Amino acid sequence: MSHKIRRIAIMTGGGDVPGLNNAMKQVFFRAMKAGIQVVGIRRGWAGLVNYKPGDSIHNEQWITELDWPHVRPIDRSGGTFLHTSRTNPARIREKDLPPHLRAKYGQGPFPIDVTDTVVANLEDLRIDALIPIGGDDTLSYAAVLNQAGFPQIAIPKTMDNDVYGTDYCIGFSTAITRAVDAIDQLRTPIGSHERIGIVEVFGRHSGETALISGYLAGVDRVAISEVPFDVEKLARLLVEDKLSNPSRYSVMTISEGATELEGSIVQRGEADAYGHQKLGGIGLLLSDQITELTGYNTTYQELGYMMRCGKPDALDRMVAMNFGNLAMDMLLDGASGLMVALQEGKYTTVGLNSVVAGKKHVDVDRFYDRDQYRPQVSRVANLPMFLR
Repeated sequence: MSHKIRRIAIMTGGGDVPGLNNAMKQVFFRAMKAGIQVVGIRRGWAGLVNYKPGDSIHNEQWITELDWPHVRPIDRSGGTFLHTSRTNPARIREKDLPPHLRAKYGQGPFPIDVTDTVVANLEDLRIDALIPIGGDDTLSYAAVLNQAGFPQIAIPKTMDNDVYGTDYCIGFSTAITRAVDAIDQLRTPIGSHERIGIVEVFGRHSGETALISGYLAGVDRVAISEVPFDVEKLARLLVEDKLSNPSRYSVMTISEGATELEGSIVQRGEADAYGHQKLGGIGLLLSDQITELTGYNTTYQELGYMMRCGKPDALDRMVAMNFGNLAMDMLLDGASGLMVALQEGKYTTVGLNSVVAGKKHVDVDRFYDRDQYRPQVSRVANLPMFLR
């Protein structure tokens, strides 16, 4: 960017994770010191779709001018104080089109791309640069906006840790911590009743959450999104684990995106603006199958949103604040079209368009035993902290 930055905007999209508020507070703090105004876009990309030039009363619910008294305490809680949505301005459905845009876009065909309106709204707000914080879906639209030429520095977040181009995303460490704590606690009822426990965790395309939480919690087996599992074989292994345990129980983790051999992903409901249906239930299906095959009772627990509740742990605070710092470093240096990242344990940046260049998966050959459905970790010298 060749001109001086006077006014920036920040927003969060997709699922909330602990650490978002920490990143935004650091962005604001750095901007305030540099004399730059900061605007908060509410409800993710929906705020820029629903903004109505010249209508200040309407816009109060979508845009907020940030100040230090407003921002100062936000890092004391998790989630996102700006709220969020899964809006995709490149694919707006007819039911999601704001009334004031129907004259312009109402003839369709739907879904319709309203990027020209998003850019015009950013210009009307006098925004010099945008800092979007999101996962691969939210940032895939940031890449669209980047191609349209609008200045941005993106920050990756997602508890699945699956944004392409970075080894780490805000929210991952806290999600793992929550999962490990839950598994530790669940051993009490599972062990007391001598059952087989199935703990389902988030992870659509990447099984890293199930793999790392299972590894750290010392579970017996792990089923990940990348490797379809044989139900009969997995049931037999879990029974062997149960019978060899003096407490007569066994426990496993499973990714919500895991599938059986020759099976399909368990999903339900209407697809969202990024083409995704809701996941969840593969663990329950497996639980019923194991009982039917073995005669042993099971305990199924879907951790779901408990993995993203509450305050961030120390690592997510550290990464979120440093990602915010790095994003502001880049803007103040005149850079644009980048995503902040961690690679090989070091803070860096990558091209924003790289987020749509591929899908991030577990390195199965290196970290997973396909035959035994277990983490397989050795030779960790010179590897990043989270075994990328």
